[in-house]
Amino acid sequence: MSFPMAGTRALLMLENFIDGKFLPCSSYLDSYDPSTGEVYCRVPNSGKEEIEAAVEAARAAFPGWSSRSPQERSQVLQRLADLLEQSLEELAQAESRDQGKTLTLARTMDIPRSVQNFRFFASSILHHTSECTQMDHLGCLHYTVRTPVGIAGLISPWNLPLYLLTWKMAPAIAAGNTVIAKPSELTSVTAWMLCKLLEKAGVPPGVVNIVFGMGPRVGEALVSHPEVSLISFTGSQPTAERITQLSAPHCKKLSLELGGKNPAIIFEDANLEECVPTTVRSSFANQGEICLCTSRIFVQKSIYSEFLKRFVEATRMWKVGIPSDPSADMGALISKAHLEKVRSYIKKARMEGAQILCGEGVDKLNLPPRNQAGYFMLPTVITDIKDESCCMKEEIFGPVTCVVPFDSEEEVIQRANSVKYGLAATVWSGNVGRVHRVAKKLQSGLVWTNCWLIRELNLPFGGMKSSGVGREGAKDSYEFFTEIKTITIKH
Repeated sequence: MSFPMAGTRALLMLENFIDGKFLPCSSYLDSYDPSTGEVYCRVPNSGKEEIEAAVEAARAAFPGWSSRSPQERSQVLQRLADLLEQSLEELAQAESRDQGKTLTLARTMDIPRSVQNFRFFASSILHHTSECTQMDHLGCLHYTVRTPVGIAGLISPWNLPLYLLTWKMAPAIAAGNTVIAKPSELTSVTAWMLCKLLEKAGVPPGVVNIVFGMGPRVGEALVSHPEVSLISFTGSQPTAERITQLSAPHCKKLSLELGGKNPAIIFEDANLEECVPTTVRSSFANQGEICLCTSRIFVQKSIYSEFLKRFVEATRMWKVGIPSDPSADMGALISKAHLEKVRSYIKKARMEGAQILCGEGVDKLNLPPRNQAGYFMLPTVITDIKDESCCMKEEIFGPVTCVVPFDSEEEVIQRANSVKYGLAATVWSGNVGRVHRVAKKLQSGLVWTNCWLIRELNLPFGGMKSSGVGREGAKDSYEFFTEIKTITIKH
């Protein structure tokens, strides 16, 4: 695989991948390098016509692919994992340039996890069992079977492009479905690179189709197509509402992984040696552009001043730099529009009388001349802010976190649960009874205690309330991407 490396001026031209072939599009969108603000890539601006072609290909491929044994499909996924692993460096370079994240993060998290997604579901598809019950008095045997749903529509976001695309694609094709995927138009390059590996891995034409473009145009055509049986979506709540509306007439299966306003609760017996650096990472990793990032930090009053002093010091050490800089902890935000949105929250906080302790508007950001127009900002810590502020209620999705004090356990649980989101939370305490008690009461799909972002892919992933519908993981993804059928045999 090859693509223009950083510093080259040739525009990268992407093409849709339908029925095993790369196909040009009649119109294109500009895609920007977040670290320079320059156009470096052109992405197909697809619509209904391309979705129709992809549906036709996926429909034709379904009988053959779904009739293969789980073992045969597993072998194809394992080969695809091997090919991704062999291309790790090229994929990491591409992901870093396209998304703005540090090359280090792309190398150590995004691409390795994409490889792991295929390996994991290649293995898990071999270990599902079905149910069987007997009714001897009626001479009946009942058992269940699971069958693939058909054509799966996969819509993935721009923050972890290949990582989250493969998290959906791997279980979908492992279960015997064919897929039509729409990556974010802001970060399409690694999805396009993945297409180049499919044939070599033994994925038949039409099993995986990738159509690029904008949500309101190609996304809506995909979601509203009557032959696309289910939609797996990761992204924003307003888009999820639109997907739900368009899917309702067809009663489609939906998996919606949405935003978060994730609290960290730090009790007075927390180990600050571990808590401070981990909370800096959980607040600012990937520029704060992870749905699991911490954006509200509640600190017990007796240690509030000490925590804040250490946290601000550590945040100031968190280096913002060009993505290729190996010493950079944080790269560029995804787009100019997103950078302006994140900055607008800091302006609102100032207008409300909050204190900005470090970061945006307080410290100086030093960048090379070529990157002055890039979408960079410093990690920012806000204090003296009310729970009712939009900065404490709304998902900012950037390197901004708010730190506030609390008195009691009951009070902080109520405050942590007071937002519409319920994706993830972290609890810091040395008291085992307390961490179990608090974890149970938090309205969050995931709760980490004394750590962050340690994932067990077998177990359910997903949020409560406005953070989504459904769960993903070994069992949950298998159940979502299959239909269950009960068969009764009278003998």
